[in-house]
Amino acid sequence: MANMSSLSFVVALAIFALVFSHAFSTSRRVLEHPKAQNGFRVKLKHVDSGKNLTKFERIQHGVKRGRHRLQRFKAMALVASSNSEIDAPVLPGNGEFLMNLAIGTPPATYSAIMDTGSDLIWTQCKPCTQCFDQPTPIFDPKKSSSFSKLSCSSKLCEALPQSTCSDGCEYLYGYGDYSSTQGILASETLTFGKVSVPKVAFGCGEDNEGSGFSQGSGLVGLGRGPLSLVSQLKEPKFSYCLTSVDDTKASTLLMGSLASVKASDSEIKSTPLIQNSAQPSFYYLSLEGISVGDTSLPIKKSTFSLQEDGSGGLIIDSGTTITYLEQSAFDLVSKEFTSQMNLPVDNSGATGLEVCFTLPSGSTDIEVPKLVFHFDGADLELPAENYMIADASMGVACLAMGSSSGMSIFGNIQQQNMLVLHDLEKETLSFLPAQCDEL
Repeated sequence: MANMSSLSFVVALAIFALVFSHAFSTSRRVLEHPKAQNGFRVKLKHVDSGKNLTKFERIQHGVKRGRHRLQRFKAMALVASSNSEIDAPVLPGNGEFLMNLAIGTPPATYSAIMDTGSDLIWTQCKPCTQCFDQPTPIFDPKKSSSFSKLSCSSKLCEALPQSTCSDGCEYLYGYGDYSSTQGILASETLTFGKVSVPKVAFGCGEDNEGSGFSQGSGLVGLGRGPLSLVSQLKEPKFSYCLTSVDDTKASTLLMGSLASVKASDSEIKSTPLIQNSAQPSFYYLSLEGISVGDTSLPIKKSTFSLQEDGSGGLIIDSGTTITYLEQSAFDLVSKEFTSQMNLPVDNSGATGLEVCFTLPSGSTDIEVPKLVFHFDGADLELPAENYMIADASMGVACLAMGSSSGMSIFGNIQQQNMLVLHDLEKETLSFLPAQCDEL
């Protein structure tokens, strides 16, 4: 019999209800810049927390956002693989988690979307010609003694995908769904809990349009490009640990040396990070195969490979809810799960997920096949709750995965209760099983 895991279907999806907490001691600690010693931690809040949604409604919202995000990523690849010029660069927007930070002197607190798929740090600024409603007051640079505009000759201004030179360095950052932020690139002190970091470049957005940003008051890019928070701190490590989707406890982002882990080699699964010159901000991994139960699926080795034009490949992304696989590979996963589950297939389409099964009446648990992602150098076996979502009231259990064409994405449900360490010095990404609410 194929290797099976037990899953209680009451462990259906309850999205992360998370809060922000202070870092370090009660006295403010100022990090040296640009070399940040020690680092800091920030608690994360899911964008749907506090909205009184059912578990499946939360997942459905996340899947809908993930589909939009996937389309943006694919649009980026399409632009990168062609030589055509466009008016504004297409960049991924939005995300699933919010982080609290403060900006300026004195510090003004705001929440921002954490995005591992883009680079720019930005918030809305006065005077706003076009601003969306946000939960905190709009930042007024005139009230901060540490605010300064960056010159057009600065390296970070030159790193912008699109900029003009007028009243300092002016930027335009587009997100592929007609969402964009436009304003002045400036330097400011950012505070994370009790840790302050001076002279961080950020976008002071005076014209911000589009849907999906209003969950927060801006965005913090954690990509691999020079404008991201990771790059500006010049600290090559960060990690996050996302609590179980049916948990109400906090997830955590760790920056700098706090991101390091101490564990045995058998516990840590590490795989190389791949560079894609056409998409330099993304964290690409080499996925070589997938197993369901005891069956190694006959997926062509080239299925998840990066193409010469920069298309294809698989990225790991905290801002996409479920995993999306190239259609041919997803079809094989779907077929094998259907064969091994021994449950009727639910074809109602009511959940918004592509592979669902009807739960037996009165059952308290079901058996699901084990699922292993075979990355280069790391065979990652996932806990059942990281890929099978059950809902007793709807009477269904669904695979938390979907199909894609071109790019594939390893989503955040598959990453829950793992410390996910990005080491940009070693060019590796590591997984370590963890109880994320205890970090």
